Amino acid sequence: MDQLPFRYILTVTELTQEIKETLEEKFYDVWVEGEISNLRIPPSGHLYFTLKDEFSQIRAVLFRMRSKGLRFIPEDGLHIICRGRVSLYEKRGEYQLILEEIEPKGIGALQLAFLQLKEKLEKEGLFDPSRKRPIPILPQNIGIVTSPTGAVIRDMIHIIHRRFENVGILLYPVRVQGEGASREIAEGIRYFNKMKNVDVIIVGRGGGSLEDLWAFNEEEVARAIHRSKIPIISAVGHETDYTISDFVADLRAPTPSAAAELVVKEKKELKRNLGFLKERLQSQILQNLEEMRKRIIYLRKRLIHPKKRIEDLFLKVDDLSHRIEKSMIREVKRKRERVLFLKERTLLRNPIQKIKLLRVSIHEAEKGFIQRVKRVIELKRERLGGISGKLESLSPLSVLQRGYSITRKLPSLKILRDSSEVKTGDQVEVKLYRGALTCNVEKIEMT
Repeated sequence: MDQLPFRYILTVTELTQEIKETLEEKFYDVWVEGEISNLRIPPSGHLYFTLKDEFSQIRAVLFRMRSKGLRFIPEDGLHIICRGRVSLYEKRGEYQLILEEIEPKGIGALQLAFLQLKEKLEKEGLFDPSRKRPIPILPQNIGIVTSPTGAVIRDMIHIIHRRFENVGILLYPVRVQGEGASREIAEGIRYFNKMKNVDVIIVGRGGGSLEDLWAFNEEEVARAIHRSKIPIISAVGHETDYTISDFVADLRAPTPSAAAELVVKEKKELKRNLGFLKERLQSQILQNLEEMRKRIIYLRKRLIHPKKRIEDLFLKVDDLSHRIEKSMIREVKRKRERVLFLKERTLLRNPIQKIKLLRVSIHEAEKGFIQRVKRVIELKRERLGGISGKLESLSPLSVLQRGYSITRKLPSLKILRDSSEVKTGDQVEVKLYRGALTCNVEKIEMT
């Protein structure tokens, strides 16, 4: 009998471990390009998604410690380039990419982060022009949030003092790039708002790369500028550089030096403008005085002496009195003519006969009315007599008059109809036609 050949049988776990070791050894550091889909971020903070192209897909994970360093926010549909290693998740038997870093394809991570944050803050209204405050014309104190070293702060101080040497300058020193710079800049803005010792704040730094200027693209700085009660000028980089701070600030200056020129006007120019305004004010006052003088002269000419005014009024009263008198004479004459006319008409139509006929008619009507009234009274009297007779027959007093009485129990005054309603010793009241008796019950007979 032939022996069966020896077979080495692997368990599922052993096979899975073999495959995992092979994959990790073969693909320990690879760059992969694809599109993010099914992105999921659980409470642990890890990023799970599917990386796919037109024909294939692979699961990928970016652990929390690595995702913290991302400048942009991953989202479904974003085309990325990522670096990592291929591994195998043993519980499901699925291979996946364990990623170390990712970056958008075709656009830098910083540029994408800039665009994403810009879109987010714009939707929230942080860039709304209606909320931007005017810069004071002549601030007494200027707060500057920038690096204490370098040419930027020296240039701004030199320009401000050259233009107006009496203006106070308060510097809040911060780092303007690197780790923690955005936090220090935001803290500087909050400090000036807390102290309320400046009229305007300049936030800025000199030129540099997008990476160098990134502190002014952080959301923390943007929200600190938005919450500031003091107007803020953003002066970051060169004229062609734009940061999130520029969009949120009340005024953007193309350079820090330009900010120093915008924040305060030249003292000589202000003096010149004040002199010009003074001359205009004096000229306007003189012109107003001259116009008032002419007005007074005009009014004096129009002003009438009170005696002359009274004389004019006397004449007017006399004239009105004469006119009223004539009017009254005419009206009386007209009324008199009307009376004469009516008198003639009355004589033509003698009313005596008509009055006699009316008297006869009134006499007949009066007789008929008296007869009708007498008849009605008689009918009412007869009816009243009948009703009185009925009432008399039904009256309890007439019953009592015939010898009957009404018995009531004391003290309730209940009328008794049955001997069972009282007991021996009760008091009763006997109502007669004239007067009443109070009696004690000594004996009760039932019928």
